[in-house]
Amino acid sequence: MVAVRPGSRGCRIGSAAEFGDWVAARSAAELAEPFTFVVGTDGVLRLAPRRSEHVACAGGARVLSAGEIRFVREAGRWVVSDVSNQSTGYCPDVTSWPAVARALDDAGLGRPAGFTHEVVFRRCPGCRELNIVREDYFVCVFCGSDLPQTWNVDPIA
Repeated sequence: MVAVRPGSRGCRIGSAAEFGDWVAARSAAELAEPFTFVVGTDGVLRLAPRRSEHVACAGGARVLSAGEIRFVREAGRWVVSDVSNQSTGYCPDVTSWPAVARALDDAGLGRPAGFTHEVVFRRCPGCRELNIVREDYFVCVFCGSDLPQTWNVDPIA
């Protein structure tokens, strides 16, 4: 992958201390925007600037989840204010939340009970195009075929 260069992974955040070091190096302008995140197959959170590709943040590896995340200070501690599974590189299912929750807990971050914005991804079995399902309308926007109710976006062989 051209977008993934050696050493280009996002910053590993496996503990409260690692998050503290990472957030201390961020500017107020950076903290005002969401960040790109992935949770690797090792269950560890990785963070990168918002405009980073999720696949680059993960170093090209497979992930348990990916999306965008925003942090705020609340009652003297860092918490997640917004988190989504919005990643067109990985298209994670909304059921990937438990992996995100565990990674955030390990990093000592307060968090919501689930994704604050869920994106439903499906691949069309007819034309093979990737779709974002809106308002529970499971119909391909490209060819009009019905989309499956269950997640099916694993990479095409």
